[in-house]
Amino acid sequence: EEFDVHCCCLERPGAFVERLPHPENVHVLGKKSGFSIESVVGLARLIRRLKPDVVHSHNLGPLIYSALGSGFGFSASVIQGEHSLLTAEECTPRRLRQRKLFYRACREIHTVSTQLRDQLLSLNFPANKISVIVNGVDTHRFVPADVSAARAKIGLEKLDPKAFVFGIVGRFGPFKRHAALIEAFNIVARDHSSVHLLIVGDGGPEKERVRQQGANSPVSDRIHFTGFQADVLPFYQSMNLLVVPSENEGMSNAVLEAMSCGIPALAHQMCGNSEIIMPDLDGWISNLDSPEKLASELKNVLAVPAKLLKLKQMAREKVVTSFSIHTMVMQYATLYRRHVRN
Repeated sequence: EEFDVHCCCLERPGAFVERLPHPENVHVLGKKSGFSIESVVGLARLIRRLKPDVVHSHNLGPLIYSALGSGFGFSASVIQGEHSLLTAEECTPRRLRQRKLFYRACREIHTVSTQLRDQLLSLNFPANKISVIVNGVDTHRFVPADVSAARAKIGLEKLDPKAFVFGIVGRFGPFKRHAALIEAFNIVARDHSSVHLLIVGDGGPEKERVRQQGANSPVSDRIHFTGFQADVLPFYQSMNLLVVPSENEGMSNAVLEAMSCGIPALAHQMCGNSEIIMPDLDGWISNLDSPEKLASELKNVLAVPAKLLKLKQMAREKVVTSFSIHTMVMQYATLYRRHVRN
């Protein structure tokens, strides 16, 4: 209620626009591939027209346009959000120089996990400018449900009630490591006839390759691709375990959403997962850097069904207690108030 929020899409609007309370406040610059001075000018005009107190950019590309479009923070306070651990490509001297330059336009840089802040500090970015606001989840929307009923909603009602469903949620980017998960699933499925793999999401450069890999799997009938889902809730509720082999995230929203539904996660020991999951109490964290290691951990989970039931309850309690969306929103509100110019 306190803030009038507008969103600027550099290239195009996405499906999420219609879920916003005010889709009419979405502005699209139509940027083409590569750097666009026209988009800088378009954003500068938008900033002059809206006269925002704060311009909140996310990740490097939008930061560059926000810094330039605001006259390096002259016409509005620029706040930068970093949401993923920097990859090797983003740690090249050229990319680091870009961040160092455009961070100068920012009043504050916030990360979504302490691990991500620590990485930025290790790269000699200014500690006095970098804060942490961890991600939150709507625990009233993402709730536990009857597994059979949830599976019926998404077309998996024919599964054996005792079927064990591993799931992954996200676009097909190389750092999500769908290919490694399918390879690991093939190994596990040889000895466990009741396991299934649910792959939720769409888009990304790896999409076609991963889909072909799934189609070529000897257990392709137990790999279920769902495509993009506007409402991912029943898909989480249909799982027994969320699998997160990602090697490049700040703090996984999928982990928080699944845990809020009472679904534990097996996650790679990166990406802020250790700030969410307490190993063996509300989920599992391990080194999942190869399909073989991932398969071994999946088998370990299957071997302890009683423990899985206990972790389901603890996972839900963790996010309700420590990762509510209300807490996150209040922290962003405080961040914005801190940089409003009087």
